[in-house]
Order: sequence, then structure tokens, then C-alpha cells
Amino acid sequence: MIAISSAFDGGNIDILGIDGLTASLRIRKDNAADFLQWFYFRVSGCKGRALTLSVQNAGEASYPGGFENYSAVASYDRQTWFRVPTRFDGKVMTIEHMPVVDAVYYAYFAPYSMERHADLVARALTSPLVTLDVPGQTLDGQDIDILRIGQPKEGRPALWVISRQHPGETMAEWWVEGFLDRLLDPADPVSRALLDAAVLYVVPNMNPDGSRRGNLRTNAAGANLNREWKDPSLERSPEVFHVRQRMIDSGIRLCLDVHGDEALPYNFIAAFEGVPSVTEPMLALLAEFKERYAALNPDFQTAHGYPVAAKGQGNLTTSTGYLAEFHGVIAMTLEQPFKDTADTPRPEEGWSPERARHLGASALDVLLPMAGKL
Repeated sequence: MIAISSAFDGGNIDILGIDGLTASLRIRKDNAADFLQWFYFRVSGCKGRALTLSVQNAGEASYPGGFENYSAVASYDRQTWFRVPTRFDGKVMTIEHMPVVDAVYYAYFAPYSMERHADLVARALTSPLVTLDVPGQTLDGQDIDILRIGQPKEGRPALWVISRQHPGETMAEWWVEGFLDRLLDPADPVSRALLDAAVLYVVPNMNPDGSRRGNLRTNAAGANLNREWKDPSLERSPEVFHVRQRMIDSGIRLCLDVHGDEALPYNFIAAFEGVPSVTEPMLALLAEFKERYAALNPDFQTAHGYPVAAKGQGNLTTSTGYLAEFHGVIAMTLEQPFKDTADTPRPEEGWSPERARHLGASALDVLLPMAGKL
């Protein structure tokens, strides 16, 4: 008989029953909230055996449209991830796959573990350009890591990148990995020029507790961090409380909040057009950012995204809404797909860690000509 487990960092699945090579499964809700969508588990004892894995509550997911025209990811070594045949009838999602080794991992998207996060931070700190700030801990006692790259100096705007407010959106930290690796490459002329023009602050993972627990959108207290920015608290959302204060202290001029969208098969920006105090110069810089990104990386586009809120109708509890309204920041939310990109598809891998890393690296070329305008 096969065995199934999710008892590891970021794991999420409940086993309803196993009958030979067929398993009936359920995705667990976030530990203190009703969100559910993220799954990550291992099947063992399966080499050369045709598996049928049925997720019975997929139709009850927070975003059931995320499972339409979707293929789950699988890996034998947890390094290389590929897409496997997946079907969804509106209620049940079924993965059908014959592994070629004796254990295989399946996930909603390629996971980004807290161990890999620790490696990313440690690798960044080998650069003399990087300083680590730990302003506090999460409710589970994990450090909140902020990396400062470069030196604050009069005339150098503070540019912030934050990631994984929603822990199940793991493509966000893959994006940050690509961004940081290029930013810290001493041979890269764009990186050197950008760090001469600005100081960068990067939060690779805003939600360590939700990441480790296998949550989709919330922290240990059940808080959706991207609805906590207007009034965060140490009791409910210390992650936002501490990072927001550091942003205010740094004199922030731009913030890119990196996310993933379950349903839309595109990379796009959602921004601050709906905040009451929006100005034409802010909108011009937003348009410049999006146009440059689309010109530099074909995986990014501007035709598809969320409906734009009318002025005065923006959500001021999100990082983008709060920072734009109360601090005049060019604040943007970058969304990436869980599926493949509709305009630039690669069916075997879909949207993937490597593609997210390249999208992150491309952002340096977008930021450099804008730094002097902030």
C-alpha cells in the first residue's frame, strides 16, 4: 500500500482513505481561519504505479477557479518541479500520475521552505553590502528578517520589496531569490548603478508562521496580513507592525509587494489608483514602471489584471493602499500565476521557480531609471 504524509515544513493534506493506488484527500484549512487552497504532501511506495489522488474538497477552496485549467506540480528531489495531469469537475480535483521513483512530492506550487529562506538570508549576508535587521518575532517565535542592501544616504530613496504576506503564494519568494541574487552580484553593472542611486530593503518572507504551518493566506493568529496595514497590532499581526514601522523610519519612496494569484494566468501589477489622495505624478510613475517591465520581460503584461478601483474606493488596509494614501509611496502589488502564463506558455513546467526568479531579476532594469525620479 502507498503511504501519504504532510508532516513537514509547509505540508498540508488530510487523508480520508487509501484503497490500493487510489487516495481520497482533503486540504486542511488555515490553522485559525477558513481559507483553504494550498496543498503539499508526499506519496511513498509508488514507483512505477499509476496513482489516482482525489482532493474531495477542492470545490470548497477559497478560490475554486484556481483549479480550473490547472495542473499540480510534482518533484522527486524537491529541487526540480514539473506539471502532472490534473482534472477538476467543479467539486473534486484529481491528480493522475505514475512516478518513476519510490517517493514523489505534490504541491499547489513549488514550495519555498523556511530552511531555504534561512539559506537565502545567510547567502545574502555574505555580501558586505547587506545588513540584517530583526525588529521582532512572529507569534510562533520566528524572526522577522529585513535585509538592507546598500547604505542610506541623503538623496538615495529607500526602495522596499516585501514578499509572502500570503504564505501559500510561494512564487513570491522565488521572485525575491532571483531579485536578490542579481542585486548582490558584484559583476552586474545594473545592480551597482542601482545601489549607487538607492538603498534597498527586502523582506523575503513576511509570514514565516503561515509558511511553516502550511497556510494559504494567514499567520498563526488567523490574520490576513495584507488587510492589517492600517492598524496592525503586536497581538494579531506583529509582522506588519514591525515592518511598517521600519518603512516609516526609512523614509520609503517605493514598495513592491510580491504575491501570487490563484485564478488569473498572468503576471500583472495591482496598484493604488483608488486611494483618495492619488496624484497625476504618482500615476505617471506607476505607468512607467508597468510599461518598462512589460518591455523588458515578455512574461509580464499590462492588458489583464484586477479591475481598477475608482478614486476614493481603494482598500486602505492593504500594504499598497495604506502606503500610497498615508505616505505618498509608489506602492504596487505584483501578482504571479499558480498556473501557466496564457501569453507565454511552457506546458511542462507552467509558471515555475526559474521563471519567477527571472522575473525578479528583471525588476532591477525597471527600477534603475526610476530611482532618480523618486
